[in-house]
Amino acid sequence: MENEYKNVYIFAEQRNGVIQNVAYELLGKANDLAASLGQKVVAMLLGSGISDKAQDLVEMGADEVIVVDRPELKDYLTEQYTQAIYQIIMERHPQIVLYGATTIGRDLAPRLACKLKSGLVADCTKLSMEVDEKDGHLEFHSTRPAFGGNLMATIICPTSRPQMSTVRPGVMQKRTREVGRKGIISNFEPKFDAARFKVRIVETKMNDKKVADISNAKILVSGGRGVHDAEGFKKLQGLADVLGGMVSSSRAMVDAGIMDHAYQVGQTGKTVRPNLYMACGISGAIQHLAGMEESGYIIAINKDKYAPIFSVADLGIVGDLHKIVPMLTERIKKELEK
Repeated sequence: MENEYKNVYIFAEQRNGVIQNVAYELLGKANDLAASLGQKVVAMLLGSGISDKAQDLVEMGADEVIVVDRPELKDYLTEQYTQAIYQIIMERHPQIVLYGATTIGRDLAPRLACKLKSGLVADCTKLSMEVDEKDGHLEFHSTRPAFGGNLMATIICPTSRPQMSTVRPGVMQKRTREVGRKGIISNFEPKFDAARFKVRIVETKMNDKKVADISNAKILVSGGRGVHDAEGFKKLQGLADVLGGMVSSSRAMVDAGIMDHAYQVGQTGKTVRPNLYMACGISGAIQHLAGMEESGYIIAINKDKYAPIFSVADLGIVGDLHKIVPMLTERIKKELEK
């Protein structure tokens, strides 16, 4: 029975016709998994007027793109999207299906898992293929934070197919675009049961509040409880401005009302992978580490030389950040002026 299921599928999330970064990240990991299995990567692209986006997915790693271009899919609605993807899965029998752990993915994947009577591992930070010691076959392993983020659990769904996971945005690495890459682009026509369309969008209101996305930043200067207050974050902002980066925060400062949740790094915030991550006054609880430990280079500043953050830091500075950060900012300014 297992031999009927093959290939690694991803749900290529788009919003208002724009493919989301998490789709490219999923393609990167899907290629790694498919290479281990000797199989192909297939992207499912749903929407209205989005057929021209399929080649973009091919260039970013999809061997095939299944396009479902229907007016019913213009806006994301759970029932419509569930019906379309369910029909694709039942016809094509993928071995693995990956979704982004976004508001859409977290709504869609559980509904499909229920209809398919399949397992689903949610909010994963790591995916891998491992050899089963008993029979020598490759197993799909999904790793996610558990027990409030106090440990990382690796979960296997050995009997259910397809094996499905939602993956945190910002965790997986995108492939380098191959301009002109060839792939199969096929159209799929679902048979919708409109009688089940119980929800419709009456009005859409866009939030006027513009918040920069820290998950796209190449340099982050992040502050924790040791920053103390808004004045402390002004010091971090000065350093971030000199470096050409952004300021982010640990959960403690968000809970204190000093920073907006949009700038929170960690298990209940965003997962980031900047080239440089500066952790200032952050102790390094596992919930925070889960959101930034894949950063390219980590610098930690903390008064406590035993703080857990130093265990993941490439460079650690033991001292008062309120003295060190302004000195560092001035020194970098002088170096740049040269």
